[in-house]
Amino acid sequence: MTSGSTSARAAGLDMKNSDMTTTAATSAASANPTSDWPAPRADRPVVGAFSVPGSKSLTNRYLVLAALADDDSLLRAPLRSRDTLLMAQALRAMGVQVEDVPGDSPEGDDWHVTPAPFRGPAQVDCGLAGTVMRFLPPVAALADGPVAFDGDEHARNRPMGPVLQALADLGVRIDDDSRRALPFTVHGTGAVTGGRVEVNASTSSQFVSALLLSGARFDEGVTIVHTGATLPSIPHIDMTVEVLRDAGVVIEVGDDVDADGRGSYAWSVEPSDIRALDVMVEPDLSNAAPFLAAAAVTGGEVFMADWPTFTTQPGDHIRGVLERMGCKVTLDRDGLRVRGPESGRLRGIDVDLTEASELTPVVVALCALADGGSRIRGVAHIRGHETDRLAALSREFTAIGAQVHETEDGLVITPVPREVLHGGLFHTYDDHRMAMAAAVVGLVVDGIVVENVGTTAKTLPHFDRRWEALLDGTSAAHEPALQRTV
Repeated sequence: MTSGSTSARAAGLDMKNSDMTTTAATSAASANPTSDWPAPRADRPVVGAFSVPGSKSLTNRYLVLAALADDDSLLRAPLRSRDTLLMAQALRAMGVQVEDVPGDSPEGDDWHVTPAPFRGPAQVDCGLAGTVMRFLPPVAALADGPVAFDGDEHARNRPMGPVLQALADLGVRIDDDSRRALPFTVHGTGAVTGGRVEVNASTSSQFVSALLLSGARFDEGVTIVHTGATLPSIPHIDMTVEVLRDAGVVIEVGDDVDADGRGSYAWSVEPSDIRALDVMVEPDLSNAAPFLAAAAVTGGEVFMADWPTFTTQPGDHIRGVLERMGCKVTLDRDGLRVRGPESGRLRGIDVDLTEASELTPVVVALCALADGGSRIRGVAHIRGHETDRLAALSREFTAIGAQVHETEDGLVITPVPREVLHGGLFHTYDDHRMAMAAAVVGLVVDGIVVENVGTTAKTLPHFDRRWEALLDGTSAAHEPALQRTV
């Protein structure tokens, strides 16, 4: 990942205007069919190569930073999915220009971002995107008028209280009928004083990232002290810290100790300039997880080029999970190669996914097909994701014959023979990760039908086409010689 202060405008780019309207965001949401999708059964080990577009987490962080920057920025190979189009659309509603620029990515154009004073009144459609509903209220506080937020029906159930309360504690007026949830209105005054604020981020690390991303624009910067017992998805906060430092923001990470000697996580951002970005967006490693799992559960081999050798993406944890379950995993200058066990049989695993909870659905699919028992820990907070993922995973895998039981902070998977598993409609609850998990188990279980596979367009447009291309060998991804012939 690289960034620089060189203005994208100064580079003389030949831009074409992109009207990031509601229609554009809606088209991303419907990039996959919304009808039920019979998950393909693999009649042989899956062998092939694949690619995935840019990271959603990085794309939306870069968009926010580019909107706050001192000059124009260029985001190369950004993800274009429902979540990122909604972010771009929301920033444009507040006065920022986000325009298409021809680039080298087969996934679509680059984005040229021209910052401007944030304006209100404006309306923000969050969809079901946590990054939009949480990252943008601090930005809206810098606008010169009210900014109204709302989203999909289930978005109103997603945790929002900590970031809204933190803004209120910093003097920002929030109208939410005391619900601390969508819908709400942020009454921007053009400035935020900033200072020290306490945040309980035990339900989402995004509450910390939201304040960090805008903190350099607060008059006094911001110091954030986490007050909760646990802090999930720390790599996502590390990602935020890294992109801020790439943009020249001065940030310190340490501990805050109270009068009784008790410590907590703390971050401090000084008021400072934010440099323009010229950055290549890494591929989304969490979206790569089901494709890697395809090799694991069928005894095949898959390859992905451009897997980063260093990354803050939590999705990189999938490599260790697959190794522990019996796969051979090789990362070198060419990319990542995963070879499943010859028999396709996997070992059970006891794993703490606190730092990579977004992998939980695909890991559950792997565990449901493993020979030994498994336990997933440290993911209580995913009850507040796109759906209550723990309840949904237990319900849907149990419905197809698996034994998956909820615990206080995760799931226990008791092994059953693969022959016991059976087909049926796998409900997704508008959750892209649920659909991906269903596709994995459908490789070895006849008759799995994925409800509304189009929900995967939230972060990975055309998932179904990419999946089928890998299985039938028509993927256009670069593929070096595979080590196994099947």
